[in-house]
Amino acid sequence: MQQAQIWNADTARRYDTPGTGMFAPETLGPTVDRLAHLAEGGAALEFAVGTGRVAVPLAERGVPVTGIELSPAMAERLRTKADEATIPVIMGDMATAVAPGPYSLVYLVYNTISNLLTQAEQVECFRNAARHLTPGGRFVIELWVPELRRLPPGRTATVWQSDPDYIALDTYDVLRQHVVSHHFHIDETQQAQLFRSPHRYIWPAELDLMAQLAGFALESRHADWEGGEFTAESRSHVSVYRLPQAR
Repeated sequence: MQQAQIWNADTARRYDTPGTGMFAPETLGPTVDRLAHLAEGGAALEFAVGTGRVAVPLAERGVPVTGIELSPAMAERLRTKADEATIPVIMGDMATAVAPGPYSLVYLVYNTISNLLTQAEQVECFRNAARHLTPGGRFVIELWVPELRRLPPGRTATVWQSDPDYIALDTYDVLRQHVVSHHFHIDETQQAQLFRSPHRYIWPAELDLMAQLAGFALESRHADWEGGEFTAESRSHVSVYRLPQAR
């Protein structure tokens, strides 16, 4: 599965769910609040800006936002919400594409760094963030914690959500550190539509080492955007990395 094939026009059309899911106020509000605070009055760059779920409300808060996006279909949907002058978008891979900067904040939300399927690409993503930031700038990553402890011996899959109209499960390849997420959406006729996406999962300690290779230090890690404590039972984390201040 190639990323360009996954994030196509049909996916872009179904991605937005205003007021629910990832777009629910209780989910989106704390995300935008925290990012606006971390930007400290400077400009922000979103890697994999998508349809503008976060970029649009962040720009409305007065933070200048630029995006990098691989999928033309996702960027086209963003254009129905904000024009190029409001949120400029550079088409390309978040590990290599260059945006006109500099920025005080670069951010990646909702597990997007795991769309890069090799460790080398993920390290380059950190280095690309560092290239775009001013001294003392921050790189923020929201990422899930692999649920390997829930895998019984001999099993390769975990079900992580089961609702009457939606079932989600992950299948793991622990040798390559890969996972494929399977999302089954069930309509009123009881027919299911499947969406799949491949990922390379990253443990928090590995993420921290990637950051060090790019010149970052971990500033904070929380279980959510509201600052909840990160523990061994946390299913995800928001990690803030920072470059050294200029001397």
